[in-house]
Amino acid sequence: MTNNTSSRLLVILFCCSPLWALQPDEILVLANSNHAASVRLARYYCERRGLPSGNVVPLALGATLRDTIGRDDYEKRIAQPIRRLFSTRDDMARIRCLVTTYGIPFRVGPRGPLTQHEGRLTQIRSQLEQAKEAIAQLEAKDMKGSAEHGQRARQVTALQSQINWITGKETHASVDSELSMVLFGSYELYRWQPNLLRTSAPQPFRTLMVSRLDGPDYAIAAGLVDKALEAEANGLTGTAYIDSRGMFTKDAYGHYDQSLRDLALLIQLRGQLPLKEERTGDLFPPGSCPDTALYCGWYSVSKYVDAFEFVPGAVGFHIASFEAASLRDPNSTQWCPAMLTRGITATLGPVAEPYLHSFPEPKAFFSELFAGGCLVEAFYRTKPFNSWQLVLIGDPLYRPFRED
Repeated sequence: MTNNTSSRLLVILFCCSPLWALQPDEILVLANSNHAASVRLARYYCERRGLPSGNVVPLALGATLRDTIGRDDYEKRIAQPIRRLFSTRDDMARIRCLVTTYGIPFRVGPRGPLTQHEGRLTQIRSQLEQAKEAIAQLEAKDMKGSAEHGQRARQVTALQSQINWITGKETHASVDSELSMVLFGSYELYRWQPNLLRTSAPQPFRTLMVSRLDGPDYAIAAGLVDKALEAEANGLTGTAYIDSRGMFTKDAYGHYDQSLRDLALLIQLRGQLPLKEERTGDLFPPGSCPDTALYCGWYSVSKYVDAFEFVPGAVGFHIASFEAASLRDPNSTQWCPAMLTRGITATLGPVAEPYLHSFPEPKAFFSELFAGGCLVEAFYRTKPFNSWQLVLIGDPLYRPFRED
């Protein structure tokens, strides 16, 4: 990289525009140049939303529709071309959002093992076995709740994390979440990195918001744009369905369940949409949710319940693991592809195990939409992590509660 190019890139990285009120000319659309449907969708989005035609970025990713790209290929064929673009074009200083399209892989594989640390593995694994044996002995003495047992359990967790870090376990992610940090340079790939867009503090590097136009087929992906525009033109009407579980525990599960109940109360107080709640461990039964405008609930892993008739513009997500892992499978029972097939306009979910605390809190996410924010802004103001598993699916500019 030349000195002039390096200087230009640094200017772009440090000159961050205000975070919100995303505009069409602040979006880049990524298309697989070897896949006709991907290119067609990118052009269609530009036409429908008034993006400059020069804001389509062609990436040569092969004619075969792939869900996963290897880590080295991601770096060479996606990340490096984007960095090169930002370092050579002055107009990239405006860009705040990337749109990935049908034809762009949505999962990136793990990095390899850290060879410089592999010599420690034998010692760490030995320590791990000793700690597990100590725990077994304590439990045999009926000392499971003792301070020593807790200390040993924490030791096991720490040692296993060291092994995972060295071997490269949990270093895979969604492509979109990784792209949020494409301008950061080198960073740790083990598990997650904090999403700096949740704070108003100055950023040393620029985080990019990313949303995806994708789904089980091209028509569904393109329809995400059409339905968003229809709802913006006519107003989003229908019923909000919130499915909590009646949990009041003082842990992450209780916290998220309370957020669902708080969201229901907020919707009720706003009075804009009728509200229906399910507050037990059951889910809304099949066929019980006509005219669905909003949905949020949990917890049925990879077992979609066909309860909803989604109106144009409907937004919703289900808090559970793996719900976007088979994003393009029309027969999948995971919640993201199933909801997309049945007509939802915007949703989100993980491509692998994300852990509960990686989800946006329901009340916070929908509050951003109620305040007039667009879809991608609501997501990045409320999701905790980047370089991790979640993917946002829908038109990033969609504002279901826009107030002009």
